[in-house]
Amino acid sequence: MPQKLTKTFVDSIPYPENGQAFYRDSEIKGFGLRVGATSKVYIAESKVNGKSIRVTIGKHGIYTAEQARSQAKELLLMMSKGINPNDQAREQKIRNITLRQVFQDFLAARKALKPRTIKDYKRIMDTYLAAWNNRAITDITKDMIAKRHTELGQNSQAQANLTMRFLRALFNFAAGQYENSQGQTLIPDNPVKRLSQTRAWYRVERRQTVIKPHEIQPWFQAVMSLKNDAISQNRETIRDYLLLVLFTGLRKEEAASMIWKNVDLNARTLKVTDTKNHLDHMLPLSDFLFDLLSQRKTRAINKYVFQRADGEGYITEQRKQMAKVIKESGVSFTIHDLRRTFMTIAESLDISAYAVKRLANHKMNNDITAGYIIADVERLREPMQKITDYILKCAGYKPSATVTDLSEKKSHKIS
Repeated sequence: MPQKLTKTFVDSIPYPENGQAFYRDSEIKGFGLRVGATSKVYIAESKVNGKSIRVTIGKHGIYTAEQARSQAKELLLMMSKGINPNDQAREQKIRNITLRQVFQDFLAARKALKPRTIKDYKRIMDTYLAAWNNRAITDITKDMIAKRHTELGQNSQAQANLTMRFLRALFNFAAGQYENSQGQTLIPDNPVKRLSQTRAWYRVERRQTVIKPHEIQPWFQAVMSLKNDAISQNRETIRDYLLLVLFTGLRKEEAASMIWKNVDLNARTLKVTDTKNHLDHMLPLSDFLFDLLSQRKTRAINKYVFQRADGEGYITEQRKQMAKVIKESGVSFTIHDLRRTFMTIAESLDISAYAVKRLANHKMNNDITAGYIIADVERLREPMQKITDYILKCAGYKPSATVTDLSEKKSHKIS
């Protein structure tokens, strides 16, 4: 039977041994008390749009009975107007969500992200957006975006653009992730759009460098001179890694994380399963690559083709040895330059366009004819050997087949 909730009455209520007990106020319909095994909590209850809603006011002792009664009146008035206080509280919590929490939710939702991608994102958060990590995402304004973009651009325009594109992705994610009870987004505006509206994005020319034919020999010799010693036991592994990237055109992480399970020395093929376009990539091994991988197999100590000397995982840091090669050869390069070099040679050897795309593992979504062509790794074996022969010829090694002179050929844009 309802009874007025007063301090004296609430203090006298015993804690139940099991479950919960509810006591309703006799004066205000919807005002009540929930009693559990160790707590007494004031509540307000009513219907909003035909649905029963219960709102927690607070614990007895923290709230007096009269304070709780006053709060209940406000909550019941809101519910009589069709407003769910629980939704309001939740929405306010979301509006106060920090950039760091959005990023954590983003990572939890994007389950297919590669470890390297996650690492790059974390570096952006900890380096270029560190001052905003604990700031509510709704407090990040267009003016702040424009100012930070300009600041970052003073050191690196490419990094400034990359950082803001990442931040734009976080805002887009938040707009879809956080909604009210009616399914409306609680993050209605993406402030990064200011950069598009004002055309403030930096124009960064895409890198187009390759190792030129006359540079292959000094580069190749410098790479081959990498030998293990007491200082570094990973030099020969990095040597073989650089060679494999040049002779296959694989992307940096695709090559570095390659596992022996995906290398078939009997069939003379290798397979990359975790690719940029999410399609398995099968390549034939040229004679040079077969010899290189066969020798590495005899020294394998874990599942990775390019294992670390300590047996833990695969090589992830090649900069010191690359700097050594650059110094000795006089040829400046990046890992992606090796991929561009491979593809530039492939396109210049009169290899069919479809074979070139297959070697690069590029999708052919807009090419209707490509949909009728069945990929066969054996069809790539001759082009693969042809590319290898040209590289070896330029490097001063005896080729295993006739080599085409590329000195007059032009390079092409490779992604």
